[in-house]
Amino acid sequence: MTAESWPGLLADAWRAVSGDAEMPARFSLNGPSPHAALPSALPVADTAVACVGAALLAAAQAGGHRAAAVDAAHLATAVRSEGRLRVDGAPVGPGFAPLSRFWDTADGWVRTHANYPWHRDALLTALGVTGDDDVAAAIAASTSADVENRVVEAGGIAVAMRTPEQWSVHPHGRVVATQPLITATRLAPGAPRGRRPGPLPASGVRVLDLTRVIAGPVCTRYLGALGADVLRLDPPHRPELPIHRYDGLPGKRSALLDATTPEGERHLHELLDGADVLVHGYRPGALSRFGLDGHALAERHPGLVVVSLSAWGSEGPWGDRRGFDSIVQVATGIAVRESPDGLRPGALPCQLLDHGTGYLCAAAALTALREQSVHGGTQLRELSLARTAHWLLGQPATSRPEGERSEGDWLTTLPGEDGDVTTVTPPGSLDGTPLAWPPLRIAYGADPGTWRPR
Repeated sequence: MTAESWPGLLADAWRAVSGDAEMPARFSLNGPSPHAALPSALPVADTAVACVGAALLAAAQAGGHRAAAVDAAHLATAVRSEGRLRVDGAPVGPGFAPLSRFWDTADGWVRTHANYPWHRDALLTALGVTGDDDVAAAIAASTSADVENRVVEAGGIAVAMRTPEQWSVHPHGRVVATQPLITATRLAPGAPRGRRPGPLPASGVRVLDLTRVIAGPVCTRYLGALGADVLRLDPPHRPELPIHRYDGLPGKRSALLDATTPEGERHLHELLDGADVLVHGYRPGALSRFGLDGHALAERHPGLVVVSLSAWGSEGPWGDRRGFDSIVQVATGIAVRESPDGLRPGALPCQLLDHGTGYLCAAAALTALREQSVHGGTQLRELSLARTAHWLLGQPATSRPEGERSEGDWLTTLPGEDGDVTTVTPPGSLDGTPLAWPPLRIAYGADPGTWRPR
């Protein structure tokens, strides 16, 4: 791939989002190529440009702007935002827990994910051990497939490393290959919702955010930067990790809500009554018990735009599995393609599946709002990390560029509950005006959980 390969990828992304062939001409990439900052055997930099570009084009379309642009160094910094995060000048903590890593098995490699305490407990239970020090030996004595199956059955997260060729013939890999990058469905008829235009493309839009861990929060924080009133809800019994609290909360308010109680479920539906967009990152079917599957939402809250984000997609044998960016990279063959020596597993230079899919989700939400305002109905958009991985792997290989990283000064400081939060500014500009985070204090779970007056 060359430095000019992003236009074709942007055209692909925009077709998946909207289909309006004229809009990509309004987008420009400024500054030196981001390739040196995102060295990879795969076209990571180009794909990142395409995903952010699609979100900016959707914003330009929604707000009637003539031009959208992003600086290449800004973009390269934004897709690694969690690594630039500081609270009162200090790093917030490691991105991965000690048990979230690659392990040698009897026949290859397996990767586990145990950042959350409940996933760590499931991993230890599946392996029949009681402490972290015993994990390596238990995994080394088993095959990769056996570890994967046992941990998944216990409610944990693990995946055997596969090559792209092995994934392409895997039952779930075959299903993912048949799916579009973004699945668009109009679930039910209904009247269009009117919205008064405001100073920003998403002004006046209410977004209920039921997401966590990078991809979904990237989507909803970007919608917040574009003017939406974003309210994030988290269950009180499963608190978010500090690094993801701070990285995921710019541009939005945060509240706690236990939807497993009658009062909490009632409050959730009251919020949905007033929402324009629901973005959720739960596994397909996991929200059915709360009446939040697509058809139930269309009946109870007609006219919503629903953006559903998952690791593996809504169809296929792995549709109900848990997963994260790092896990999807391993299953789909990206870890093999990124191997530094052909023997050890590698990784992308950023969590592109998360960040890229997050920006695509934001683009999908904005264009679905436009579709709803014209044609009505409940608009459903489905995206998955696995489908983004399939798109990335389908591009020609590239060489790892040499050169210094140039990130520039793309940081800003926001007030937070435990001190000043230094984070990356939202990437991009519309008609020459840079995007910025709204002046909201980053305070996890501190909001009462109500909508602001329009």
